[in-house]
Amino acid sequence: MGTLILFIALIFEIAFAVYCMITKQNHKKLKNWIRIAVFIAFVILTLSSVIVWSFRWVMLAMLLFILAVKGTASLIRNKTNNQKYKTSSFVWNSIIMIFATVFALAPAIVFPQHKSPKVTGEYEVATTTYTYIDKNRIEEFTDKGDNRFVNVEFWYPENAEGTYPLLVFSHGAYGTKASNTSTYTELASHGYVVASIDHPYHSFYTASEDGSKAFINTDYNREISDMNKEGIYTKEELYEAIQKWMKLRTDDMNFVIDTILQKAESDSNSIYQHINTEKIGVFGHSMGGAASVWLGKERDDISAVVNIDAPFFSELVYKKDIDDFVASSDAYTTPLFNIYSDDVWGQLESNSTYAANKPNNEHFKEAYTVHFKGAKHLSLTDLPLFSPILANILQGGKADIDKYYSIETENELILKFFDYELKGIGHFTSEETY
Repeated sequence: MGTLILFIALIFEIAFAVYCMITKQNHKKLKNWIRIAVFIAFVILTLSSVIVWSFRWVMLAMLLFILAVKGTASLIRNKTNNQKYKTSSFVWNSIIMIFATVFALAPAIVFPQHKSPKVTGEYEVATTTYTYIDKNRIEEFTDKGDNRFVNVEFWYPENAEGTYPLLVFSHGAYGTKASNTSTYTELASHGYVVASIDHPYHSFYTASEDGSKAFINTDYNREISDMNKEGIYTKEELYEAIQKWMKLRTDDMNFVIDTILQKAESDSNSIYQHINTEKIGVFGHSMGGAASVWLGKERDDISAVVNIDAPFFSELVYKKDIDDFVASSDAYTTPLFNIYSDDVWGQLESNSTYAANKPNNEHFKEAYTVHFKGAKHLSLTDLPLFSPILANILQGGKADIDKYYSIETENELILKFFDYELKGIGHFTSEETY
């Protein structure tokens, strides 16, 4: 929608400029009426939901409103033909207007209006966000001596009765708790309470209940960037960095799960009272997927794990004599479902970071693996819907898979897996490739 509006605006501005230069007149009265009409059309399109109002349209609305007000004032004062036509001035005014339009439409182009992936469950879904303060940990990323905080957003069945399994999600290296909103919504609509975590200073951005904000830590950002570069880390140094990253992640997830379980026993809040504390699953994307697999090995109360495009960091062992990673020989008994894009699938046999991820790893007692052919790393999140431009930049190009097919199929498979493992519904099967 944003690109279409920009295209129409540019065509109009150029055509009107050419018309004025041919006739050697400003046609200011006509332009004023057009600006008023455009603003009215924008309001009508917004009220009729053709344009769905959101942050992406704020700057354009302000620009159109200002132009409409100026046009109205000019018409009322009847000062429409007092200005002598000058080609140079007219061209500069047109250029300025084009740049202003591009700037105002930038949010709508970078974050285009899009349809939401389908939601198939019977329940209406509600959301709420809380900030949990961990009194047993001091924040390592600041020198203020504050306790570590974790922001948690819940998606849950609204006005529903009974209790539902708890699912806890961890985002990727630069992500946010909203990274897979369509997945949480689909799960909640089928009777799950989903808690998605922001890992402060690992997430791109997070805001607490008290208004305090935290952005991604520059040192952590550099470490993650260096992880994939040759010659920066030795394998031993990379192994140590992985342990550090995973400790923060799993500590956050353990803290959130323990806090929710405690509140389910003592807090009268309806969200907590709707949680079946005997049925817990964890899932995550990228580094969050690795942390979820790790937690599935550590905790006895986790009954199912979904790993979205991540290495099994918990199952890697560093061997100093060969200076490389090998897969652990420990058994992994928690049911596990792996979803891989091309970016990871192509590395399973060649990159030792994925030594434990191979589908034929006999130490995984109940593991399922699927490959989304044509998908890139971020195809397994909502970002290609929310901002195709950012997704393509961050993942190094456009994916060859349809973005709606990718996320909706992923959501369907995750739902079926959790239904089978946590609710005993049906029997989980999947194709190897989608």
